[in-house]
Amino acid sequence: MLLEGAIGDAYGAGFEFAEQEIVKQENDLTRYRPHPLFSSIFKKYTDDTQMSIGIIELLLEGRDWTVQNLADKFVTVFKRDIREGYAKRFYQLMTEVDSGEELLKKIIPKSERNGAAMRAYPIGILDNELEIIEKTAIQASVTHQTEPAIISAQAIALTSHFFIYNKGSKKNLLEYLAHFQQKKWSANWQGRVKIDGIQTVEAVLTILLEEKSLANILKKSVDFGGDVDTVASLGLAIASQSEEYEQNLPQWLFDNLENGAYGRDYLTKLDRDFMDIKK
Repeated sequence: MLLEGAIGDAYGAGFEFAEQEIVKQENDLTRYRPHPLFSSIFKKYTDDTQMSIGIIELLLEGRDWTVQNLADKFVTVFKRDIREGYAKRFYQLMTEVDSGEELLKKIIPKSERNGAAMRAYPIGILDNELEIIEKTAIQASVTHQTEPAIISAQAIALTSHFFIYNKGSKKNLLEYLAHFQQKKWSANWQGRVKIDGIQTVEAVLTILLEEKSLANILKKSVDFGGDVDTVASLGLAIASQSEEYEQNLPQWLFDNLENGAYGRDYLTKLDRDFMDIKK
């Protein structure tokens, strides 16, 4: 799950906010493309996956699910493996703080962007939807304490749970979400995706309901244009848990993904340990 999410993140990062003509010409699933702004993350994942790692590690450690512990974990994973790809102001903030306590004192968590949603899919491993909703709201509040950001993150966590625990056919996904959320989600997104929680969720739901394979999910996520690494990361992470999707990502995506201290092998081991949580 985490490995597939990292692949979507790393592949999509090369097309993040690229011109549509470039997307049309080069989005053919044959190579990783350098990020248009950050050459240092070529073949590497970005903040989407790094913060998801933090969520997974906290779940595995069994520590109390508090804003303080979450903030500490986000700072820890950033400091041990500093990488570009974060929003400019948040990246600067993370370089300035040395603890979760400092982060919470300095951050103004009023964003409606998709940062809380991009890292929410691991929470779907929990076996109770009400606990998922509660814990997702807590993790969102560290950086995105707004209603749109929180409900977007909860939708991603619940969607992940739906597939991990085989709650039904994907055609019933929107009905499932409506049962637990007051918002009625749409799944007919078209066009570029902004760094926006609501738009990101609707783009992800669209590809999950329309596509039948991981390769198509990756390509179609990038075809949207805009913040495509987040859409691709979420789409692959979630769909990797369902037999309704052909698991047909090209092998080069795995082989060419970074494999440093927190690269492919680390993600694979973390995935294995993490899935053991499933009840």
